[in-house]
Formats: sequence, C-alpha cells, structure tokens
Amino acid sequence: MGYFWIPALIIAGLLFFSFVFIVKQQTAIVIETFGKFTSVRNSGIQFKIPIVQRIAGRLSLKIQQLDVIVETKTLDDVFVKLKVSVQYVVIREKVYEAFYKLEYPHDQITSYVFDVVRAEVPKMKLDDVFVKKDDIAIAVKSELQDAMLEYGYDIIKTLVTDIDPDAQVKEAMNRINASEREKIAAQFEGDAARILIVEKAKAEAESKRLQGQGIADQRREIARGLEESVEVLNKVGINSQEASALIVVTQHYDTLQSIGEETNTNLILLPNSPQAGSDMLNNMVASFTASNMIGEQMKKTGTTKKKE
Repeated sequence: MGYFWIPALIIAGLLFFSFVFIVKQQTAIVIETFGKFTSVRNSGIQFKIPIVQRIAGRLSLKIQQLDVIVETKTLDDVFVKLKVSVQYVVIREKVYEAFYKLEYPHDQITSYVFDVVRAEVPKMKLDDVFVKKDDIAIAVKSELQDAMLEYGYDIIKTLVTDIDPDAQVKEAMNRINASEREKIAAQFEGDAARILIVEKAKAEAESKRLQGQGIADQRREIARGLEESVEVLNKVGINSQEASALIVVTQHYDTLQSIGEETNTNLILLPNSPQAGSDMLNNMVASFTASNMIGEQMKKTGTTKKKE
C-alpha cells in the first residue's frame, strides 16, 4: 500500500513544476497557448496550464551592447575600419513586437550601421573622420532609433569607439608627425644658437668696453701719480724737466728689473745706461712738440680756407 503512493507523488510533483515557473528580474517570458501568443510574464512566480500552454521564449530587458566593425573609404581614398558600439534595450511594453516581428535583431542593427557609416564616412577626409566621429555616431543612432522602434527596441546610445586606418597610412601619418616635430626642434635649436651668438657678442662688447674703461682709468691714475711725483720733487728744489728725467730713468730701471725677474721671457734688447732714459724723454718731448705744431698749422689752414 505504501509503495502505491510513491509514483503518485512523483507524478504530482512533475505536474506541479510544469504548472509553476519562476521569471528572473529584468526578464520577460512569452507564453503561447496551442502555439498562439497568450501573454507576457514578468519577474516573479508565474503559472501556466501544463500541456496546453508553453514558454515560447525569453527576452532580456537589460541594456545590451553590439560592436560592429565597418570598413569603408574616405573622401581622400583612404580605407579605414570603424568600430561602432550600439547600446540597445527591449522596450518592456513592446515585448510582443521584439519577439515576433524581428527574428535576428543583431543582424538588423548591423545592417543599419553599415548603411549609415558607408554613407557618411565617404563624405569626409581621414582627418575629419577623427574630428567628427561624434557626428557619425549621432547619424547612426538617429537612423537606428527610427527603424528599430517599430520592432520594440530602443537605441540608448551609439559610440564610435575605434578608428583604424590602413597600416601604410598610419605609418605615413607617423612620419609626417615626426617630420613636423623635427622641423620645430630644428627651429628651436636655431633660435637657441642665434641667441647664444647675440649674447656672446654682447658679452664681448661689454668686456671690451670695461677693458677700455680700465685702461683709461689706469692711464689716468698713472698721469695723476706722475703729477704728484713732479710736485713732490719740485718742493725739494728739482725743476720739472729734471723731475721728468728722474721719473723716466726710474721707470726704465723698474722695467728692466721686472723683465729680469721673469724666467720664461723671450730675448729683449734694451739700453741699460742712465743716458737711455734721458734720450727716450727727449725723443718723447720732440715728438709731442712736432705733433702740436702740425695741429696748429692744420687749424690755421682750415681757418684761411673758410675765409676765402
């Protein structure tokens, strides 16, 4: 008697599980009765009549993404591959249309993407494709939105996620960019060299100016020192001519001493007698006198010509 209930319980369990079913969250289930559409069941515990009714299919109500790679040609005859990502979702209120009107939604979406991309990209040059990729995405979404809405699909967003030109074109573009950067680098190097030359010339000019100023200051101090020496000698009864001769003789022997202290000097022949200093002084005085006479004569000649 106990064994009789076991098959009955198994049959009852099978009938129960064929009568009750669970629908997951964000999922829609289509129910048919004898092959005819009956209803759409949403998430939760649901019931159906065994044998009479069946689950015809399941549709996800989550946002899905389809990546489509399209190869086409640009206005400047460059072949390029574009990766277009389409994000779409089944409209909850139009599950019937999504299930019964469109058998292969991926193929339908792919066809529209190919059609729009190959209509838009040939109007653009390669550089414009990179700049206007958002315009391409908007055009794809607009076309898909109008076409897929009838079949129960809503297009959330379309993105052009990758633009891949031909390998030779990319290599040529890289060479162009490299050449441009080398040109800019050469310009900067030329500017730097020119600035360096200008600054060096300025430094040399400043050095010469300071050197001339130093020589002038040196000669001024020498003249002041000689003047003071003559004044001191005049105070002790030595006249200006004798004082000048004494100073010249003193500097003459100081020069000889300075040359003699150097160990690596070249051979220099100089008179070393006391008369040598007096001779140099006389020659200098005669030279200054002659120069002054020539200057006075030139001034007089110039005045005469002006009067004429």
